[in-house]
Amino acid sequence: MKKIIKYVMSDILQNRIVLVYTFFLLVTSLSVFSLEDNNSKGLLSLLNIILLIVPLVSIIFSTIYVYNSAEFIELLVSQPLKRKVIWLSLFAGLAGSLSIAFFIGVGIPVLLFQPNAIGFMMTGIGILLSIIFVAIAMLAAVKTRDKAKGIGVAILLWLYFSILFDGLVLFLLFQFADYPLEKAMIGISALNPIDLSRILILLHMDVSAMMGYTGAIFKDFFGTGTGMAISFGVLLVWSILPVWMSTRRFNRKDL
Repeated sequence: MKKIIKYVMSDILQNRIVLVYTFFLLVTSLSVFSLEDNNSKGLLSLLNIILLIVPLVSIIFSTIYVYNSAEFIELLVSQPLKRKVIWLSLFAGLAGSLSIAFFIGVGIPVLLFQPNAIGFMMTGIGILLSIIFVAIAMLAAVKTRDKAKGIGVAILLWLYFSILFDGLVLFLLFQFADYPLEKAMIGISALNPIDLSRILILLHMDVSAMMGYTGAIFKDFFGTGTGMAISFGVLLVWSILPVWMSTRRFNRKDL
């Protein structure tokens, strides 16, 4: 298992797309902090990049990599190795490589300019988002045999989590404006790792007042130690559940 992970990570970290991705994040992070007089404003500007670019690159790159590694996976399956070990090794290599790329590109600048709890939280959430969308990508790839269709599904999933989900939530809020949905929004936010990550970071940057009464409800829950533990637990579930589902599918898949 270690040899497979080492091979996958060395292969990905030498990939031009990953190198460009890392360089883009690094230049953007340094530019944001250099242009802003207040480091907190720099974090807010960087937050939008993390919540859009990181999931997009993670899900599309991982989906393409899995399809392009089909012959390599078939070769491994022909060896006396358990399918579970092969699939989890591929996941660990992808997740580890993209997490390293994110840490170099965003984590190091954030911790240099904002070495506090918020900086550590943003770095940790960015790494978790990388892992989550690698897991979702692998689930999409293993369920769809056709490469073009699989990549299309991955893009649609990113669109749903990044844009469409917020539109659906706003639609529900307008339709049921006469009902107290503020507390229900806490549960709904758990259905989207990007939204949950955004809420966690914004509330701990003291900008919850911009979110009105709903922000006060969120702060009462997510601002507590228990709320934070539950939130990170939900993000961990988002990273584990798709891997478990994709592993089961891969074990039964006819290659």
